[in-house]
Amino acid sequence: MARLYTKVKLYLEANSKTIAEFDSNITLQNDGAGDVIKTWNVSGLAEPTAEQIATYESAGNTEETNVGVRETRKAAYGDIGDQLDEILKDIDAWKTRIQAIKDANPKS
Repeated sequence: MARLYTKVKLYLEANSKTIAEFDSNITLQNDGAGDVIKTWNVSGLAEPTAEQIATYESAGNTEETNVGVRETRKAAYGDIGDQLDEILKDIDAWKTRIQAIKDANPKS
């Protein structure tokens, strides 16, 4: 199940707002039964209903899966300086290594 944070972020993006809107204008709170929107002060955009938020469940799950994939890939790629050295020494070996990482960690 996608987190409320992720679904609200996707709702904002779908309505031409940025994550900066989230950080400064929205507060989430756990009421004991799960996260809820405590405050909503986004200019020009109404607070989403539970039904609207629910429509982002599938996209939220995909987004959260892809965040994990990106973090795994980033760790496997290694330091950018080391990658640049590897490219200068043998670009074909670098391409093969990077492609193997991507193949082992596909995005949804």
